[in-house]
Amino acid sequence: MRRKRLRFRAWHRGTRELDLLLGRFADADAASFTAEEIAVFEALLEVPDPDLYAWITGGEPTPATHDSALFRRLRAFHLEGRGRAEP
Repeated sequence: MRRKRLRFRAWHRGTRELDLLLGRFADADAASFTAEEIAVFEALLEVPDPDLYAWITGGEPTPATHDSALFRRLRAFHLEGRGRAEP
């Protein structure tokens, strides 16, 4: 149930850019999240959109409190283009 809720929240952030970044990542990886990773992702979903977007895209440094292995996986997912829609 928590994974389903995470996926919904990831796709309904408020800004389309983060919907795409987080939603695609959640669709691809949430099924394999550990309980700890679910908690980390839930905490990321509480971060204001402009801050989280800047961290993911590299526009701002990621604070140590959010610089987790899961966040680095999310960022790599985005930077490697795995979250892009197929043409």
